[in-house]
Amino acid sequence: MPVALVFVDGVGIGARDPSRNPLARRPTLLSHFDDATGEPLPAGGTMTPLDVRMGVAGRPQSATGHTALLTGENAPALLGKHLLGYPNLKLRELLERQSIFRRLGQLDRTFAFANGYPATYLEAIGLPHHGPPSGLEIPAQIRRRLRAAAAPFAFAAAGGILSTFAEVAAGTALTHDLTGAAARDRGMDVPPRTPAQAAEIFASLAAAADFAMLDYFQTDDAGHARDFIAADRALADLDTFLRSLVERLPLERHSLVVVSDHGNLEDLSSRNHTLADVALLRFGPATLRPAPARLDQLMPLLLAEAQT
Repeated sequence: MPVALVFVDGVGIGARDPSRNPLARRPTLLSHFDDATGEPLPAGGTMTPLDVRMGVAGRPQSATGHTALLTGENAPALLGKHLLGYPNLKLRELLERQSIFRRLGQLDRTFAFANGYPATYLEAIGLPHHGPPSGLEIPAQIRRRLRAAAAPFAFAAAGGILSTFAEVAAGTALTHDLTGAAARDRGMDVPPRTPAQAAEIFASLAAAADFAMLDYFQTDDAGHARDFIAADRALADLDTFLRSLVERLPLERHSLVVVSDHGNLEDLSSRNHTLADVALLRFGPATLRPAPARLDQLMPLLLAEAQT
């Protein structure tokens, strides 16, 4: 049965303390706390805490967390450490070999990645995109610092063609903040959208694929900035988007899964990642499968559900 995955960067299960945890300031679907309390989930949804440390000392980080999620392998154990930012050569080789996108392609299943990017950025990091070349070039001193994140890299390595802002404008892809506000603030020509309208677009993409994924990382940005205003805005947009998805997806035959890679936003007393577990939210048929205990155990569940 089809699976829609919403990946939310940098949100853990923290204290029910509104002085440092924005999730305690409003009832969102991700408002779950370390005292085992939390927001009731609609439509028969379930919440399971996931261990993102995976037996490796140190603070969980994005490169290894994303890779573990996408491949089902304990990426921190593979490297002997948690790796921040972007996947290194060893992680890229693992993503090329056995990401969920690669595995689904080998099974003749369809997959989609909903994020759209500036064409010049995708050209600078060497990933294929829809449409003609942009004809523009990012200056070399900036281009040298650009890297591909795990999800778009894995999607492209499995034969996927990434979307640009042209697809965002056409309503077949989404900006990373759902609404397009961040791109418009930088002078880019993308249409304004409400989170509910973004959910309609993602639901349409998900309906046409066995597996569809969206990256949302405004939450991690707000956590690193220790910015309560940005955190409240990101959580409000995300919550409207998720609740709209729950209403729009036919959950009797379509699973919705929401997960993060590490904690951060749940404790704005620090700008660092935390050691917290993260909340795994499941809706639809995926709730009937045994719950994983660690982040690297989630991909087999997604894969099994997408090929059922």
